[in-house]
Amino acid sequence: MRDVASIAAGIRSARKDAGITQEDLAHLAGTSVRTVRAIETATGNPSLQAVVAVSNVLGLQLMVR
Repeated sequence: MRDVASIAAGIRSARKDAGITQEDLAHLAGTSVRTVRAIETATGNPSLQAVVAVSNVLGLQLMVR
């Protein structure tokens, strides 16, 4: 669960650094505000597709180790 929390914190930080709201990010990623909130708080079960879409909007890369 630690990795999920780390990803969530990174996405939230990148969104804030970009100066956009959760609503803006949801619109740009083609998902709901509820999904963005779930991703940023590491709650619920957002799809991998949604996490990737949000990450792409923010210019982040998800890597597998």
